[in-house]
Amino acid sequence: MAILTALLLALPFVGGATAAATPPAYQAIDSTVEAAIAARAEIVRTQYGVPHITAQDFEALGFAMAWVQSEDYGDRVARRLVKARGEYAKYVGHDSIDGDFAAWPVHAHAVSTFNQLDEDTRAVYEGFAAGVDYYVRLHRSAFPEWMPTDFTGPDAAALDGQTWSRSDARRFVQRMGADAGSVEGGDDLFQDHVDFGLEGSNAWAFGGTRTVSGRPILLRNPHLSWTAGYYEAQARVPGKLDFYGDFRIGGPFGIIGGFNRHLGWATTNNYPTYSKVYGLWTESQHPDYYFLDGGFHHIDVRSVTIQYRTADGRLASETRNSEWTPYGPVILRKDGQIYVLTDPRDGEFRRGEQFLRLMQTTNFDEWLDVMRMRAHPSSNFTYADAAGNIAHLYNANLPLIPDSLTGDTVPVVRSSADIWSELVPFDDLPLYLDPPGGYVHQENDTPDYTNLNVPMDRDTMPANLPAPRLRLRSQLALSVINGATEKLGLQDVIRMKHTHRMLMAERVMDELIAAVRASQPVGDVARALEVLERWDRSADANSRGGEIFEAWARRYAAAADSGAFYRVPWSPDRPTETPVGIGSPDAAVAALAQAVSDLAQLGIPLDAPWGDWHRVRRGSVDEPVSGCPATLGCFRALNFHRDPDGKLVADGADGWILAVEFDDVPRAFSVLAYGESDQEDSPHFDDQAAMFAHEKLKPVAFTDEDIRKTTIARYRPGEDPPTP
Repeated sequence: MAILTALLLALPFVGGATAAATPPAYQAIDSTVEAAIAARAEIVRTQYGVPHITAQDFEALGFAMAWVQSEDYGDRVARRLVKARGEYAKYVGHDSIDGDFAAWPVHAHAVSTFNQLDEDTRAVYEGFAAGVDYYVRLHRSAFPEWMPTDFTGPDAAALDGQTWSRSDARRFVQRMGADAGSVEGGDDLFQDHVDFGLEGSNAWAFGGTRTVSGRPILLRNPHLSWTAGYYEAQARVPGKLDFYGDFRIGGPFGIIGGFNRHLGWATTNNYPTYSKVYGLWTESQHPDYYFLDGGFHHIDVRSVTIQYRTADGRLASETRNSEWTPYGPVILRKDGQIYVLTDPRDGEFRRGEQFLRLMQTTNFDEWLDVMRMRAHPSSNFTYADAAGNIAHLYNANLPLIPDSLTGDTVPVVRSSADIWSELVPFDDLPLYLDPPGGYVHQENDTPDYTNLNVPMDRDTMPANLPAPRLRLRSQLALSVINGATEKLGLQDVIRMKHTHRMLMAERVMDELIAAVRASQPVGDVARALEVLERWDRSADANSRGGEIFEAWARRYAAAADSGAFYRVPWSPDRPTETPVGIGSPDAAVAALAQAVSDLAQLGIPLDAPWGDWHRVRRGSVDEPVSGCPATLGCFRALNFHRDPDGKLVADGADGWILAVEFDDVPRAFSVLAYGESDQEDSPHFDDQAAMFAHEKLKPVAFTDEDIRKTTIARYRPGEDPPTP
């Protein structure tokens, strides 16, 4: 048995082109040309530093986007481009070489396919690269001496390149009992009711039958680490584009959500299994060949060489080889077989083009036609428009696997006909359009329960959809949505989004209290029981008892027998009523005693208000916050780290909120907890943190008049923004 560790460390080439041994040459744009591009764009900063870019063309739009991102995030933008072209180790050392081996083939594919992108998309990428170059040249002292200024459009395009999943490869190798320590992973979340690392995202759309105005309302609320780089901005090219939403620091596109005058959408993660592993026979006498379709075929060996900076400043190089077949990379050799991973994401390069086109659509049919590009291979899309439509699309480039080979099997095939070659047709993907009840919702679970009035018929769906699932956060969303008996205004939706209920507590507290009371507790455990009996079972900042429950839940999750956290596990037959109850009463009682001890060691009083110990801290802001980890069943999911003083400080999950109502002119509110800048000396580093903690949103300036009223600076790229 031999594992190709070099392959699993080095991302293989994608798209079928031949890998070269050295990176391609770059041509830089001179500063005269850059200054001319800058003259075609204007930046207006409104309150809280939100940039509104108006550009004469798409190249100038990309240029200005690079400029404002570099203003707000410093060298992070330029470093991403260096990493995207697989050259980071050349400047910073061998520790970064794995990332370069991963990036290099994706970048080479971006170079080879760049001219296949449409003209507008190429212009945005080229403008973005030129904008980073220009910013670095004019702010040389703010960057490392080694920072290049010869970025090109393919460098930016490589950020949107897609490839095969190393996490899938790692899981397969581990399942086969082999050493997978060298396989990078972590791009999927471990899905379980008691995993306290869950982040998730929220998205709602309400049709006119549910709203006071009769117009649809859309809520976008992605959840990621507060270092993920969500960036609020408006992008305008008169007559061609006027879009407001979130972009991602380091590139012009990323995964985008927001709205234009006609429509908008939100994305949430989904977790289908895209890749499929197949076994192919080899012979010991001919290990470089595999058998398929009645004959032997040669295994291709591809080499990539990466330069790196040594500790004494010299340049050295390292070469890694990987084995390939036309069906994907060889991820394992074992017992006379090679195992290849086929992944429909591998080689896709048009994601930026798809998002640019989506931002320009004006109605649902146009929007759905752009989605048919399938260049963004995953994400649920929750949609609303000014024409009155709401929709939810489960977007996934699922492979169309032969019926006999579905499931979690690893078939050893002798015919290429048994290896998938097409995707599940787009029209077979789950789509809810204007369902009864006037709502769609999504919190990273399967599409079975997007609307309880229209249960999804699994018999009509692709066989390789993930199994049905509806976790606590999703159930709480349905409870809040269906519990709203009055028609909703925009502020009502914002208020509902900030529910403080902790659904896990609602499901287990009665049985926990009964079990602890039956144990005849004394001392601090008895006092903890008294606090829990009075607790409102919420994560409200002023609520007392949540500290005990969170500490108990962590201890109980670690101690309960496998699968016995709840007395009744989640069931598709009772999707909104389960899980419920205490599955291991003795472990639950013992866990409370341990939780009480844990709190005492941390100096946390048993009746401490939740907000005394759960905080938003950023810059000069230190405020109590309501919300809890998603596993506890909070819709306002927040992740925390513990500061040296013992306080839990929010650092992930909820952080970017956008709510928009599609009136004649869209009306929207937003908040970005971590502000427009990660520079601590920027006024926009912490100016939204307290607003976020107190569940307030700012009005979005979308029209010319709104922008004019809230302008704090107006300038062009290359100019320092004037002092307000």
